[in-house]
Amino acid sequence: MKFQASELPIGKPQSRRKTSRLAPLIALVIVITLPLYYPTLRDSWKQLYETASPPYVDSITQAEPPPTENPCSTECHPDNTTALDHRLAPIRKNNDKDKSRYRGELRSRVSDEDQCDLFSGEWTPDADGPYYTNDTCNSIQEHQNCLKFGRPDRGFLKWRWKPDDCELPLFEPQQFLKLVREKSLAFVGDSVAQESYAVFDPSLVQGCESVKTEKTDPNDERRPFNLYLDEPDLHWTSQIALFDYVVISAGHWFFRPTYFHLRGRLAGCLYCSEPNVTHLTSYFSYRHAFRTAFRAVNEAGFRGVAFLRTYAPSHFDGAAWDKGGDCVRTHPYRRSEVVLEDYSLQLYLIQLEELRVAQEEGRRSGGTFKLFDATVAMLLRPDGHPSKYGHWPVENQTFANDCVHWCLPGPIDAWNDFLHQLLKRETDGVDYSVAHTLFYFL
Repeated sequence: MKFQASELPIGKPQSRRKTSRLAPLIALVIVITLPLYYPTLRDSWKQLYETASPPYVDSITQAEPPPTENPCSTECHPDNTTALDHRLAPIRKNNDKDKSRYRGELRSRVSDEDQCDLFSGEWTPDADGPYYTNDTCNSIQEHQNCLKFGRPDRGFLKWRWKPDDCELPLFEPQQFLKLVREKSLAFVGDSVAQESYAVFDPSLVQGCESVKTEKTDPNDERRPFNLYLDEPDLHWTSQIALFDYVVISAGHWFFRPTYFHLRGRLAGCLYCSEPNVTHLTSYFSYRHAFRTAFRAVNEAGFRGVAFLRTYAPSHFDGAAWDKGGDCVRTHPYRRSEVVLEDYSLQLYLIQLEELRVAQEEGRRSGGTFKLFDATVAMLLRPDGHPSKYGHWPVENQTFANDCVHWCLPGPIDAWNDFLHQLLKRETDGVDYSVAHTLFYFL
Protein backbone atom coordinates (compact mmCIF):
# COMPACT_ATOMS: atom_id res chain seq x y z
CA MET A 1 0.00 0.00 0.00
CA LYS A 2 1.37 3.39 -0.98
CA PHE A 3 0.16 6.70 0.38
CA GLN A 4 0.77 10.34 -0.31
CA ALA A 5 -0.58 13.47 1.30
CA SER A 6 -2.40 15.47 -1.31
CA GLU A 7 -2.68 19.16 -2.03
CA LEU A 8 -5.47 18.65 -4.54
CA PRO A 9 -8.51 16.57 -3.65
CA ILE A 10 -8.13 14.17 -6.57
CA GLY A 11 -5.19 13.03 -8.65
CA LYS A 12 -1.49 12.40 -8.18
CA PRO A 13 0.20 14.85 -5.77
CA GLN A 14 3.28 16.75 -6.80
CA SER A 15 6.37 11.46 0.20
CA ARG A 16 13.69 -3.27 30.65
CA ARG A 17 16.07 -3.80 32.57
CA LYS A 18 19.37 -2.01 32.98
CA THR A 19 22.32 -3.88 31.51
CA SER A 20 26.01 -3.38 30.96
CA ARG A 21 27.48 -2.46 27.57
CA LEU A 22 27.04 -5.29 25.10
CA ALA A 23 29.13 -6.12 22.06
CA PRO A 24 26.97 -8.30 19.76
CA LEU A 25 25.96 -6.80 16.44
CA ILE A 26 22.26 -6.28 15.80
CA ALA A 27 20.64 -4.64 12.85
CA LEU A 28 17.48 -3.15 14.31
CA VAL A 29 15.60 -1.19 11.68
CA ILE A 30 12.29 0.55 11.88
CA VAL A 31 10.42 1.33 8.69
CA ILE A 32 7.62 3.84 9.06
CA THR A 33 5.18 3.67 6.17
CA LEU A 34 2.52 5.99 7.49
CA PRO A 35 3.07 9.52 8.88
CA LEU A 36 3.50 10.22 12.55
CA TYR A 37 0.62 11.22 14.74
CA TYR A 38 0.23 14.73 16.10
CA PRO A 39 -2.73 15.64 18.33
CA THR A 40 -2.92 19.11 16.78
CA LEU A 41 -4.03 17.68 13.43
CA ARG A 42 -7.64 18.01 14.48
CA ASP A 43 -7.70 21.79 14.22
CA SER A 44 -6.61 21.81 10.59
CA TRP A 45 -8.99 19.46 8.90
CA LYS A 46 -12.01 18.85 11.06
CA GLN A 47 -13.54 22.08 9.77
CA LEU A 48 -13.86 20.43 6.36
CA TYR A 49 -14.19 16.78 7.34
CA GLU A 50 -16.27 15.99 10.39
CA THR A 51 -15.77 12.58 11.93
CA ALA A 52 -18.77 10.45 12.76
CA SER A 53 -19.86 10.06 16.37
CA PRO A 54 -18.32 6.97 17.94
CA PRO A 55 -20.30 4.03 19.26
CA TYR A 56 -20.50 3.67 23.01
CA VAL A 57 -19.15 0.49 24.58
CA ASP A 58 -20.84 0.38 27.97
CA SER A 59 -19.10 3.26 29.76
CA ILE A 60 -16.25 3.33 27.24
CA THR A 61 -16.36 5.55 24.19
CA GLN A 62 -14.02 4.23 21.53
CA ALA A 63 -12.13 6.56 19.26
CA GLU A 64 -12.50 6.60 15.50
CA PRO A 65 -15.61 4.79 14.22
CA PRO A 66 -16.08 4.24 10.51
CA PRO A 67 -18.79 6.06 8.59
CA THR A 68 -21.97 4.42 7.42
CA GLU A 69 -21.27 1.46 5.16
CA ASN A 70 -21.88 2.08 1.48
CA PRO A 71 -21.93 -0.60 -1.19
CA CYS A 72 -18.96 -0.79 -3.52
CA SER A 73 -19.06 -2.01 -7.08
CA THR A 74 -16.85 -4.84 -8.29
CA GLU A 75 -14.49 -2.24 -9.72
CA CYS A 76 -13.35 -1.50 -6.16
CA HIS A 77 -11.66 -4.89 -5.92
CA PRO A 78 -8.30 -5.48 -7.60
CA ASP A 79 -9.13 -9.15 -8.07
CA ASN A 80 -11.64 -11.70 -6.94
CA THR A 81 -9.51 -12.70 -3.94
CA THR A 82 -10.12 -9.36 -2.24
CA ALA A 83 -13.60 -10.45 -1.25
CA LEU A 84 -13.56 -12.61 1.86
CA ASP A 85 -12.63 -16.23 1.18
CA HIS A 86 -15.75 -18.06 2.35
CA ARG A 87 -13.70 -21.13 3.19
CA LEU A 88 -12.05 -19.08 5.91
CA ALA A 89 -15.24 -17.47 7.18
CA PRO A 90 -18.22 -19.84 7.09
CA ILE A 91 -20.11 -17.59 9.48
CA ARG A 92 -19.96 -13.83 9.06
CA LYS A 93 -22.72 -12.36 11.21
CA ASN A 94 -23.64 -8.76 11.81
CA ASN A 95 -23.91 -8.70 15.60
CA ASP A 96 -20.96 -8.58 17.97
CA LYS A 97 -21.91 -11.80 19.75
CA ASP A 98 -21.61 -13.80 16.55
CA LYS A 99 -18.48 -11.91 15.57
CA SER A 100 -16.89 -12.74 18.93
CA ARG A 101 -17.57 -16.43 18.38
CA TYR A 102 -16.19 -16.19 14.88
CA ARG A 103 -13.16 -14.36 16.26
CA GLY A 104 -12.34 -17.30 18.51
CA GLU A 105 -12.60 -19.75 15.63
CA LEU A 106 -10.49 -17.63 13.32
CA ARG A 107 -7.89 -16.89 15.96
CA SER A 108 -7.37 -20.60 16.59
CA ARG A 109 -6.69 -21.07 12.88
CA VAL A 110 -3.92 -18.47 12.71
CA SER A 111 -2.27 -19.35 16.04
CA ASP A 112 0.39 -21.90 16.91
CA GLU A 113 -1.81 -24.51 18.55
CA ASP A 114 1.16 -26.52 19.87
CA GLN A 115 2.45 -23.53 21.86
CA CYS A 116 1.18 -21.83 24.98
CA ASP A 117 -1.10 -18.91 24.15
CA LEU A 118 0.86 -15.90 25.40
CA PHE A 119 -1.94 -13.50 24.56
CA SER A 120 -4.84 -14.81 26.67
CA GLY A 121 -4.47 -13.69 30.26
CA GLU A 122 -4.81 -10.87 32.77
CA TRP A 123 -2.75 -8.00 34.11
CA THR A 124 -1.42 -8.83 37.58
CA PRO A 125 0.21 -6.52 40.16
CA ASP A 126 3.98 -6.14 39.87
CA ALA A 127 5.52 -4.21 42.72
CA ASP A 128 8.98 -4.28 41.10
CA GLY A 129 8.11 -2.44 37.90
CA PRO A 130 9.07 -0.45 35.96
CA TYR A 131 12.55 -1.59 34.97
CA TYR A 132 13.63 1.73 33.50
CA THR A 133 12.45 5.33 33.85
CA ASN A 134 12.04 8.34 31.63
CA ASP A 135 15.31 9.59 33.14
CA THR A 136 17.33 6.50 32.18
CA CYS A 137 16.00 6.25 28.62
CA ASN A 138 16.89 8.81 25.96
CA SER A 139 14.67 7.44 23.20
CA ILE A 140 11.23 8.17 24.65
CA GLN A 141 9.31 10.49 22.34
CA GLU A 142 7.89 13.61 23.89
CA HIS A 143 4.24 12.62 23.45
CA GLN A 144 4.93 9.36 25.36
CA ASN A 145 6.88 10.94 28.22
CA CYS A 146 3.97 11.10 30.65
CA LEU A 147 6.09 11.38 33.78
CA LYS A 148 8.06 14.31 32.39
CA PHE A 149 4.86 16.22 31.69
CA GLY A 150 3.44 15.78 35.15
CA ARG A 151 1.32 12.64 35.27
CA PRO A 152 0.75 12.38 39.03
CA ASP A 153 -0.09 8.69 39.49
CA ARG A 154 2.37 5.78 39.26
CA GLY A 155 0.03 2.84 39.70
CA PHE A 156 -0.20 2.23 35.95
CA LEU A 157 3.49 1.22 36.03
CA LYS A 158 2.91 -1.60 38.53
CA TRP A 159 1.30 -4.26 36.37
CA ARG A 160 2.62 -7.23 34.45
CA TRP A 161 0.92 -9.44 31.83
CA LYS A 162 0.28 -13.02 33.00
CA PRO A 163 -0.87 -15.59 30.39
CA ASP A 164 -3.49 -18.08 31.56
CA ASP A 165 -1.51 -21.28 31.04
CA CYS A 166 2.19 -20.37 31.23
CA GLU A 167 4.68 -17.77 32.32
CA LEU A 168 5.80 -14.79 30.26
CA PRO A 169 9.37 -13.99 31.33
CA LEU A 170 10.46 -10.39 31.48
CA PHE A 171 12.46 -9.06 28.57
CA GLU A 172 16.17 -9.77 29.06
CA PRO A 173 18.39 -7.59 26.83
CA GLN A 174 21.38 -9.92 26.84
CA GLN A 175 19.27 -12.94 25.89
CA PHE A 176 17.47 -10.95 23.23
CA LEU A 177 20.71 -9.82 21.62
CA LYS A 178 21.88 -13.41 21.50
CA LEU A 179 18.66 -14.40 19.74
CA VAL A 180 19.13 -11.77 17.06
CA ARG A 181 22.90 -11.94 16.72
CA GLU A 182 23.70 -11.32 13.04
CA LYS A 183 19.96 -11.07 12.39
CA SER A 184 17.85 -8.14 11.26
CA LEU A 185 14.48 -6.95 12.53
CA ALA A 186 12.12 -4.46 10.89
CA PHE A 187 9.03 -2.73 12.24
CA VAL A 188 6.57 -1.71 9.50
CA GLY A 189 3.66 0.50 10.46
CA ASP A 190 2.51 3.84 11.82
CA SER A 191 3.29 5.97 14.86
CA VAL A 192 2.20 3.23 17.27
CA ALA A 193 4.65 0.94 15.46
CA GLN A 194 7.33 3.52 16.11
CA GLU A 195 6.52 3.15 19.78
CA SER A 196 7.46 -0.52 19.38
CA TYR A 197 10.97 0.60 18.50
CA ALA A 198 11.09 3.05 21.40
CA VAL A 199 10.10 0.20 23.71
CA PHE A 200 13.27 -1.65 22.73
CA ASP A 201 15.59 1.30 23.02
CA PRO A 202 15.48 1.67 26.82
CA SER A 203 16.84 -1.85 27.22
CA LEU A 204 19.11 -2.06 24.18
CA VAL A 205 20.46 1.45 23.81
CA GLN A 206 23.34 0.70 26.17
CA GLY A 207 24.44 -2.16 23.94
CA CYS A 208 23.55 -0.86 20.50
CA GLU A 209 23.56 2.34 18.56
CA SER A 210 20.13 3.84 17.98
CA VAL A 211 19.04 3.95 14.36
CA LYS A 212 18.04 7.29 12.88
CA THR A 213 14.56 7.31 11.38
CA GLU A 214 12.72 9.73 9.16
CA LYS A 215 9.24 10.00 7.75
CA THR A 216 8.84 8.39 4.35
CA ASP A 217 6.68 11.24 3.09
CA PRO A 218 7.39 14.83 4.16
CA ASN A 219 4.16 16.29 2.80
CA ASP A 220 1.70 18.21 4.92
CA GLU A 221 -0.16 15.67 7.06
CA ARG A 222 -3.11 18.02 7.45
CA ARG A 223 -4.23 17.43 3.87
CA PRO A 224 -6.26 14.40 2.82
CA PHE A 225 -4.31 11.28 2.00
CA ASN A 226 -4.20 9.72 -1.43
CA LEU A 227 -3.98 6.01 -0.65
CA TYR A 228 -2.98 3.64 -3.47
CA LEU A 229 -4.35 0.46 -1.99
CA ASP A 230 -2.99 -2.02 -4.52
CA GLU A 231 0.49 -0.48 -4.84
CA PRO A 232 3.05 -1.58 -2.22
CA ASP A 233 5.27 1.18 -0.88
CA LEU A 234 8.76 0.61 -2.27
CA HIS A 235 10.31 2.40 0.71
CA TRP A 236 10.03 -0.86 2.61
CA THR A 237 8.98 -3.61 0.20
CA SER A 238 12.17 -3.18 -1.84
CA GLN A 239 14.19 -4.06 1.26
CA ILE A 240 11.98 -6.55 3.04
CA ALA A 241 13.60 -9.70 1.63
CA LEU A 242 16.84 -8.75 3.39
CA PHE A 243 15.31 -9.09 6.84
CA ASP A 244 15.03 -12.13 9.08
CA TYR A 245 12.09 -10.85 11.12
CA VAL A 246 9.40 -8.30 10.35
CA VAL A 247 6.70 -6.90 12.65
CA ILE A 248 3.78 -5.42 10.67
CA SER A 249 1.07 -3.29 12.24
CA ALA A 250 -1.21 -0.32 11.53
CA GLY A 251 -4.58 0.99 12.58
CA HIS A 252 -5.57 4.44 13.74
CA TRP A 253 -4.49 6.40 10.68
CA PHE A 254 -7.17 4.70 8.60
CA PHE A 255 -9.81 7.01 10.10
CA ARG A 256 -8.78 10.30 8.56
CA PRO A 257 -9.83 11.95 5.25
CA THR A 258 -8.55 9.78 2.41
CA TYR A 259 -8.99 9.22 -1.31
CA PHE A 260 -8.73 5.55 -2.31
CA HIS A 261 -7.09 4.52 -5.58
CA LEU A 262 -7.18 1.08 -7.20
CA ARG A 263 -5.80 0.10 -10.60
CA GLY A 264 -4.71 3.67 -11.13
CA ARG A 265 -8.22 5.03 -10.70
CA LEU A 266 -10.08 6.82 -7.93
CA ALA A 267 -12.25 4.13 -6.30
CA GLY A 268 -13.81 6.18 -3.51
CA CYS A 269 -13.13 8.27 -0.46
CA LEU A 270 -13.50 8.54 3.30
CA TYR A 271 -14.80 11.86 4.71
CA CYS A 272 -14.77 13.75 1.41
CA SER A 273 -17.30 16.30 0.16
CA GLU A 274 -17.52 15.34 -3.52
CA PRO A 275 -21.02 13.99 -4.27
CA ASN A 276 -19.87 12.06 -7.34
CA VAL A 277 -17.22 10.04 -5.46
CA THR A 278 -18.23 6.75 -3.83
CA HIS A 279 -18.07 7.06 -0.06
CA LEU A 280 -16.38 4.00 1.43
CA THR A 281 -15.43 2.93 4.94
CA SER A 282 -12.21 2.46 6.84
CA TYR A 283 -12.88 -1.27 6.72
CA PHE A 284 -12.52 -1.15 2.94
CA SER A 285 -9.08 0.47 3.00
CA TYR A 286 -7.91 -1.52 6.02
CA ARG A 287 -8.51 -4.87 4.34
CA HIS A 288 -6.93 -3.78 1.07
CA ALA A 289 -3.90 -2.33 2.84
CA PHE A 290 -3.10 -5.48 4.80
CA ARG A 291 -3.70 -7.75 1.85
CA THR A 292 -1.41 -5.65 -0.33
CA ALA A 293 1.28 -5.51 2.37
CA PHE A 294 1.22 -9.25 3.04
CA ARG A 295 1.17 -10.06 -0.65
CA ALA A 296 4.15 -7.76 -1.22
CA VAL A 297 6.10 -9.60 1.47
CA ASN A 298 5.33 -12.95 -0.12
CA GLU A 299 6.17 -11.74 -3.62
CA ALA A 300 9.44 -10.09 -2.52
CA GLY A 301 11.09 -13.44 -1.87
CA PHE A 302 10.95 -13.03 1.90
CA ARG A 303 12.15 -16.19 3.66
CA GLY A 304 12.01 -15.01 7.25
CA VAL A 305 9.20 -14.71 9.78
CA ALA A 306 6.65 -11.89 9.58
CA PHE A 307 4.59 -11.16 12.70
CA LEU A 308 1.26 -9.36 12.56
CA ARG A 309 1.03 -7.19 15.67
CA THR A 310 -2.70 -6.72 16.00
CA TYR A 311 -4.67 -3.54 16.57
CA ALA A 312 -4.17 -1.79 19.91
CA PRO A 313 -7.52 -0.17 20.82
CA SER A 314 -7.82 3.41 21.97
CA HIS A 315 -9.82 4.37 25.06
CA PHE A 316 -11.79 7.61 24.81
CA ASP A 317 -14.26 7.87 27.67
CA GLY A 318 -17.28 10.15 27.64
CA ALA A 319 -16.95 11.65 24.16
CA ALA A 320 -15.14 11.44 20.85
CA TRP A 321 -11.46 12.35 20.64
CA ASP A 322 -12.20 15.79 19.17
CA LYS A 323 -15.07 16.52 21.55
CA GLY A 324 -13.26 16.27 24.87
CA GLY A 325 -13.02 12.49 25.24
CA ASP A 326 -10.43 11.42 27.78
CA CYS A 327 -8.84 8.36 29.41
CA VAL A 328 -8.62 9.03 33.14
CA ARG A 329 -8.64 5.55 34.63
CA THR A 330 -5.63 4.71 36.80
CA HIS A 331 -5.78 0.91 36.75
CA PRO A 332 -6.50 -1.86 34.22
CA TYR A 333 -9.78 -3.51 33.45
CA ARG A 334 -10.34 -7.11 34.39
CA ARG A 335 -11.09 -9.33 31.43
CA SER A 336 -14.70 -9.69 32.60
CA GLU A 337 -15.26 -5.92 32.64
CA VAL A 338 -14.90 -5.10 28.95
CA VAL A 339 -15.22 -6.84 25.61
CA LEU A 340 -13.83 -6.12 22.19
CA GLU A 341 -16.68 -4.95 19.99
CA ASP A 342 -17.90 -2.48 17.39
CA TYR A 343 -15.29 -1.12 14.99
CA SER A 344 -12.32 -2.35 17.07
CA LEU A 345 -13.61 -5.89 16.76
CA GLN A 346 -14.18 -5.46 13.03
CA LEU A 347 -10.62 -4.23 12.44
CA TYR A 348 -9.26 -7.11 14.49
CA LEU A 349 -11.25 -9.60 12.43
CA ILE A 350 -9.96 -8.08 9.21
CA GLN A 351 -6.40 -8.50 10.44
CA LEU A 352 -6.93 -12.15 11.36
CA GLU A 353 -8.64 -12.89 8.05
CA GLU A 354 -5.85 -11.33 6.01
CA LEU A 355 -3.22 -13.07 8.14
CA ARG A 356 -4.87 -16.38 7.34
CA VAL A 357 -4.73 -15.62 3.61
CA ALA A 358 -1.06 -14.58 3.93
CA GLN A 359 -0.22 -17.78 5.80
CA GLU A 360 -1.63 -19.90 3.00
CA GLU A 361 0.22 -17.90 0.35
CA GLY A 362 3.40 -18.01 2.44
CA ARG A 363 3.40 -21.78 2.48
CA ARG A 364 3.79 -21.66 -1.29
CA SER A 365 6.30 -18.80 -1.46
CA GLY A 366 8.52 -19.74 1.48
CA GLY A 367 7.63 -16.99 3.93
CA THR A 368 6.19 -17.53 7.40
CA PHE A 369 3.45 -15.39 8.94
CA LYS A 370 2.60 -15.55 12.64
CA LEU A 371 0.30 -13.84 15.11
CA PHE A 372 1.53 -11.25 17.60
CA ASP A 373 -1.80 -10.60 19.31
CA ALA A 374 -1.60 -7.44 21.38
CA THR A 375 -5.29 -6.56 21.12
CA VAL A 376 -6.79 -8.12 24.25
CA ALA A 377 -3.90 -7.13 26.50
CA MET A 378 -4.09 -3.53 25.36
CA LEU A 379 -7.89 -3.41 25.46
CA LEU A 380 -7.55 -3.93 29.21
CA ARG A 381 -5.22 -0.93 29.71
CA PRO A 382 -7.19 2.33 29.47
CA ASP A 383 -4.84 3.65 32.14
CA GLY A 384 -1.76 3.48 29.92
CA HIS A 385 -2.35 6.44 27.58
CA PRO A 386 -0.78 9.91 27.84
CA SER A 387 -4.13 11.75 27.96
CA LYS A 388 -3.10 15.37 28.61
CA TYR A 389 0.38 14.41 29.79
CA GLY A 390 2.04 14.27 26.38
CA HIS A 391 2.98 17.96 26.37
CA TRP A 392 3.12 20.98 28.64
CA PRO A 393 -0.12 22.95 28.95
CA VAL A 394 -0.27 26.08 26.79
CA GLU A 395 -2.20 29.10 27.98
CA ASN A 396 -5.40 29.77 26.02
CA GLN A 397 -4.87 26.70 23.85
CA THR A 398 -6.77 23.41 23.98
CA PHE A 399 -5.33 20.09 22.79
CA ALA A 400 -7.09 16.82 22.20
CA ASN A 401 -6.33 14.20 24.84
CA ASP A 402 -4.15 11.39 23.52
CA CYS A 403 -5.88 8.09 24.29
CA VAL A 404 -4.34 6.37 21.27
CA HIS A 405 -0.62 6.26 22.01
CA TRP A 406 0.99 4.82 25.14
CA CYS A 407 3.07 6.16 28.00
CA LEU A 408 6.66 4.98 28.36
CA PRO A 409 7.33 3.36 30.72
CA GLY A 410 3.93 1.75 30.47
CA PRO A 411 1.82 -1.20 29.31
CA ILE A 412 3.50 -1.55 25.92
CA ASP A 413 6.67 -2.65 27.67
CA ALA A 414 4.90 -6.02 27.59
CA TRP A 415 5.42 -5.99 23.82
CA ASN A 416 9.12 -6.54 24.59
CA ASP A 417 8.20 -9.64 26.54
CA PHE A 418 5.88 -10.93 23.81
CA LEU A 419 8.34 -10.48 20.96
CA HIS A 420 11.23 -11.91 22.94
CA GLN A 421 9.32 -15.15 23.48
CA LEU A 422 8.06 -15.26 19.88
CA LEU A 423 11.62 -14.96 18.57
CA LYS A 424 12.84 -17.51 21.07
CA ARG A 425 10.33 -20.01 19.72
CA GLU A 426 11.66 -19.40 16.23
CA THR A 427 15.31 -19.82 17.17
CA ASP A 428 15.38 -22.83 19.45
CA GLY A 429 11.94 -24.40 19.03
CA VAL A 430 11.55 -24.71 22.80
CA ASP A 431 9.25 -22.62 24.93
CA TYR A 432 11.03 -22.84 28.27
CA SER A 433 8.30 -20.96 30.08
CA VAL A 434 5.84 -23.72 29.13
CA ALA A 435 8.30 -26.46 30.00
CA HIS A 436 8.85 -24.90 33.39
CA THR A 437 5.12 -24.62 34.01
CA LEU A 438 4.45 -28.23 33.00
CA PHE A 439 7.28 -29.44 35.17
CA TYR A 440 5.95 -27.47 38.12
CA PHE A 441 2.42 -28.87 37.87
CA LEU A 442 3.59 -32.43 37.27
